[in-house]
This record gives sequence, structure tokens and C-alpha cells, in this order.
Amino acid sequence: MTAVRRVRDLARAGLPRSVGERLPAAPPQEVTELLHDKRFQAAVRDWAEEQGRDEPDVWEEVTGYLHEMAADHDDRTSQGWARLGDWFLRAYDVLVDEDQMQRLRKVDRAHSLALAFSHRSYLDGMVIPNVLMARRFSPTYTFGGANLNLPVIGTVAKRTGMIFIRRSTQEIPVYRLALRSYIRQMVTNKRNLAWSIEGGRTRTGKLRPPVHGILKYLTDTVDGPDAPDVQVVPVSVVYDQLHEVSLMTEEARGASKTPEDWRWLVRFARLQRNRLGRAYLTVGEPFSLRERMDELAAEGVTGHQAVERVALDISHRLNRATPVTVTAIVSLALLGADRALTVDEVLETVEPLAAYVESRRWPVAGAADLRDRSTIRRALAELARSGVLTAYDQGTEPVWKIGDDQHLVAAFYRNTVIHILVERAIGELALLTVSELEPGADLPPGGELQVGWEEAKRMRDLLKFEFFFPSRAGFEDDLRAELRLLVGDDVGDLTPVRARELLVTARPHLAHLVLRPFLDAYLVVADRLAEHGDGPVDEADLLAEALAVGQQWALQRRVASAESISLELFRTALALARHKGLLDEGEGVGSAREAFAAELRDTVRRVNIVGEIAGEPVQVVPPPVPQPAPAQDHV
Repeated sequence: MTAVRRVRDLARAGLPRSVGERLPAAPPQEVTELLHDKRFQAAVRDWAEEQGRDEPDVWEEVTGYLHEMAADHDDRTSQGWARLGDWFLRAYDVLVDEDQMQRLRKVDRAHSLALAFSHRSYLDGMVIPNVLMARRFSPTYTFGGANLNLPVIGTVAKRTGMIFIRRSTQEIPVYRLALRSYIRQMVTNKRNLAWSIEGGRTRTGKLRPPVHGILKYLTDTVDGPDAPDVQVVPVSVVYDQLHEVSLMTEEARGASKTPEDWRWLVRFARLQRNRLGRAYLTVGEPFSLRERMDELAAEGVTGHQAVERVALDISHRLNRATPVTVTAIVSLALLGADRALTVDEVLETVEPLAAYVESRRWPVAGAADLRDRSTIRRALAELARSGVLTAYDQGTEPVWKIGDDQHLVAAFYRNTVIHILVERAIGELALLTVSELEPGADLPPGGELQVGWEEAKRMRDLLKFEFFFPSRAGFEDDLRAELRLLVGDDVGDLTPVRARELLVTARPHLAHLVLRPFLDAYLVVADRLAEHGDGPVDEADLLAEALAVGQQWALQRRVASAESISLELFRTALALARHKGLLDEGEGVGSAREAFAAELRDTVRRVNIVGEIAGEPVQVVPPPVPQPAPAQDHV
């Protein structure tokens, strides 16, 4: 049976008795209730009056939007949809922490759940409902982009709780009114809602900055003394490998995104024929949204700032819930080496990482033993089978390396765990900064230790658009915890000599493995930006130029790895430059742009020193520092 027939047959299994028969005329419960709700009627009337529009016209528009987004749960259709989901997930065994599920079921009995999930694959929308349905949770309504509302299958999906919503609604305020009211009614009816806190799939493997739209409507819903509450539940879904990663990395190199249509769906279904290991669903710590909003209000944090804080809370909990996969650790080892390694060399690199993961008590996916030779060898074989690695076995023993043009794919897998390593990597740079202090150097109050803290905070600010950091106080607490892992509770005087000793004896060394790809990408953008002097900058042209020059630098080994040549990383660097006011034009901005580039050159230099200390000298040719043009005589 062809993939297209399989998709259509399974989809039609959930349709009314004869394909093409119209769906029931009666709208879902929430739509009926809203249309008769006096509060909603008043909101529509007030909006029409405020905008100077005829109320009947507004009613017609808002009713159309409600029918467009409304979803329902039909038992027969949901069962057919679950079978379709299982077929799409045939490339994986789905592993779930059953103890977590049991605890969550108790919460489900008494509360509406707001399931905020990380989004790495289109498959997420099948993994989560299938897992919950199989364990007899209350029906879950999942928000998805209207671009996925394809003919036939979109109609079926709406009857299994899929709520298709538009992404761009700034120009249609009536749509936002309808969506806000619909979400409020769903929560009032104790429906479970699921949505991607990132708004779309990550292109890098790590969590994207949160999107606030649906969360804002949820916080509006719980506001007020008689308002219903929801329990926010972070849900992490991570995969050993994903077929779609190669397509996303092509987009990161400038390729156009493939539109979602039937042809795309059939191609996507065919890709799942090849086994790729496991998918892991884990649940973070739930929390009451209303209680969290009350806590923030007591601190004086309200409005949009409160929504931002809750979004960051969810993101932190998602990161903490995301387990370490063997694929991610192996990718980290091979990307750091950027050469062929034997199994023993991979194990030698992984061993200190495994010890670090244990010391920080981070969960490992499937309770895998990261030190086990057969586990590591199986991961290498699976990555080679999918083309991410190349294997050579004609010598004395097999060796593996990252395949040509596969660095971004390997980086995607590595980045699923990078959040647990970044603070340790920053701590290494802080130690290096203290070790480089000259004798007799002027020190701030607090001495050498304060110099280390200031360097760590500088790195936190430099990377704040890339990673989710705790508050400044929490960040300092985390760094102290990292330092205690190195020296115990007695830090003592952090002299330059002592800092060097700590850095040299530390295991593992992470700065070069974790931070260098991002800093190299930032340096490419900063270098191109500095070339514009005080002049204007077209962002699209700057990104195109960064791609071209970045490729040149990769060939010249001015950057350590091809994974740094990525539009996703360049866009983040651009966001940082915008935040610093470096995209404005005017007198003096050229000097600020050059200072930004100089800061990144020095930071990359320090990262490379950590790599040398780790025993892997970095073969990188530093980009030339621009020299002032010689003075010319004018006639």
C-alpha cells in the first residue's frame, strides 16, 4: 500500500459514514456556550462600538472565526486518529516515565491541564495525544498552525481535538477576541489544552524563545476572584534522531521552507519507514497558573512582564525535564573533536561528561549507561546508518567522523542537552579570566573572585538571546555550585595561580565544545557589521553576506566548525546587535560595532585556550584585526 493511500485510508477511518458527508451542523459545546454567553455578547458589542462598526457585521465575523477554530472530540474519530499517529510513529519506540504519568493523572482528575510542550518535530502532535489517550487522560485539545489544516485530514483532526489557529493576527483584532474568549470557555469547561511554548519547531535542537500569545490568553483567563485555574505542565519530547532535521538544516543554510501540503505530508510519511530509535516523553513539575500570577503581582510584576516571567518559568522547567540522550552525547564528542575517532576515543571523551551528568543528577533518556561500550557503539552505528556519521573500517579498527555537510544535523542532536552544560562552560571562562590577571593589576572590591563573577555575567549577557538563564542571583548560585564540584565547599582565595590549577585539572572541559560554535557565528556577524562603519545596515543583506563570508572562513579554518555557518545562529547574533543599538546608523556607532567585534575575538581566543588545555589544540586561523587606513595627503 502506497504512503498516500495509507494516509488517506486512515484519515477517512475517522470521517462520517460516507466520505464527503457533511460534518454535523451543531457546533462544538464551547461555541454554543459562547454565542449565548452574556459576557461574550457584551465584549462583542463593546468592541463594535469602540471601532465604530455595525454589531451584526462583527457578530458574523466573530462567529465565522469561532467555527473556524473550534474543535471537538469524537470517540470513533479519535481512535482512527490514534492509529494514524501510531503509523506515523513507526520509526520509534515511544518511552514514557509511567511514574510521572501516574502523578499527572491525579492532577488531571481535578484540574484543567495546560500542557506546554517543546517542539522538535511535527510528530510531537501525535506523540502527546497518543500517550495521554492510551493512559485514559481527559481529552486533550492541541493548538496547531492553520498551515497544517490540509483538506480531508484537517477535517478529521478537528474532530480529535486539533485547534487550527492563524499565526499572524495583528491585522484582525476580531480574531484575537474570538480566540481569547474560546480559550477562556475551554478552561471554564476544564478542558486540557496543549500548545508549543516555542510557537514552532526548533531549527537548532535547543529550546527557542517562548511565544506569548496563547499563554497571554491563559493568564487573562485565570485573572479575577471567580476565575478558573489551570495547572501548567511542561512536557518535553526528544528523539534519538529525526528524519526532518536534514531539511531544517538546509533552511539554516538559506534554502526555502517546503510548504505544508498533501505532497509534503506523503513525503513526510514515507520518511518514517526507516527506524530511528526511540522517542522520549517526560513531564516537568506542574504549577498553578493563578498562584504564580498572584506571586508575581505581590512582587509588583504585572501585565506583559508577568507573562514573560511565566514563559521563562515554563522554559526552565522544560529544560530541566529534558533527558540526556546517548545520541546527543556522542554528537557532542565528535563535534568537539571534528576528526575521526575510535570507539575507545569516543568513550574517553564521554566518560567525564557521564560523570558530570551524574554529579548534577540530570536524567538520562531510557536510563542508558553513557559509559557502556555497546551503548556507545550502537549510537555510532545508528548515526552512521542515517548518514550523520561516516564509518571507515578498512584499517586496524573502525573510526567514525561527522559526515560532509552533516555538522548542523549533529549539532541539532547535541543541542538537545546543551542547556545543562552552558553554565559550566561559562565558569571555565571565568576561571581563565582570573588566571590571566597580571601581577599588580587593579582589582575591584572582592578581588580576583569578583573578576571571575564579572566575566561570567558578561558571558551571560552576551549569550542571553541564545540560552535561558536564571535570574542574576540564581545564576551566581549555579556558578557557585559548579565551583563546589571542582573544589568542594572550601573555595578559598581564587588567585590567578589557583584559578589556573582548577581549570587545568577540571574534568570535563566544556567551553570549546559548547560555546565555540555560537561565538564563532556571532563573530562572523560582528565582523561584517563592523565593515559598515557608521553607515546603515540592511539586515537581509547582512545575513546573506554573513552566510557567504562564513563559508569562506569555514574553508580557511577561521571558524572551528561548519556548524557555525547557520542562519539561525546569525539571526540570534543580529538580535543581540539590535539590542545593543548596533543596527542604528550615526556617528560613533562604527566604533561600537568594532568594539563588539573585538570583544568576540577575545572571547573566541579564550574559548580556544580552554580547548588547548583540554588536550585538543584548535587549528583555527584567527581573522585579521582591521588596521586603520594610512593617512593620505590631500591636494
